[in-house]
Amino acid sequence: MSKVHIEEWGSGDRVAVLIHGITADASSWWQTGPELAARGYRVLAPDLPGHGRSPRWDAYTLEAMADALVEAVPARPALALGHSLGGLLLALGVSRLQPERTVYVDPAWAAAPPDGGAMADALRSQKDWDLERIRQALPGWEPQAQENKLAALAQWDTATLASFEGFAGHTPAKPTEPSLILLADPSYNIPPQRAEALRSEGFEVRVVPDTGHVVHNEDFAGFKAALQGWY
Repeated sequence: MSKVHIEEWGSGDRVAVLIHGITADASSWWQTGPELAARGYRVLAPDLPGHGRSPRWDAYTLEAMADALVEAVPARPALALGHSLGGLLLALGVSRLQPERTVYVDPAWAAAPPDGGAMADALRSQKDWDLERIRQALPGWEPQAQENKLAALAQWDTATLASFEGFAGHTPAKPTEPSLILLADPSYNIPPQRAEALRSEGFEVRVVPDTGHVVHNEDFAGFKAALQGWY
């Protein structure tokens, strides 16, 4: 199995690992990486298999992608942060990665809906988006984030969608390290009732008001504010 590509920022003594969502790549962290580097971290942001400059596989599974992630970065980072698919893969590998602190950003823990095929088709159709279509769909994003999205879509292997076929959802184990779930508003992955249940399991849950799923691109200032005390 070929090694995944990793973007880096900073050279601090503490390691932070940032894990992007489906259709994206490490450029999703174009603001977060430098922000953490300025705070003394060495930041590692892998391109997941089938994304960015990482290898394409003949077939993708969530378990194999989680394995590739764990193998790609140092164990026991000071911080591990995963968004959407990245939040799911982080949860699948967290017991092996053993971060000091973990942040899950609107993680893809919900079971695939009955119309999951339609959702996959909608994601797949993004491969045909041009920059103008991205601007229409994501008007709140900074121009750089919109351009990053276009480049990431061009490199994304749509076969990665097969990893979610039959996905019944993920129930994380009780955290053994400080763990934050940072949610969009509203969050379709973690609705309020489930958020309360996760709080009772030991997770801290925070919400960034009036944001879409890609919280860090929707409102970076709100995202940073919600992370206070966690980095």
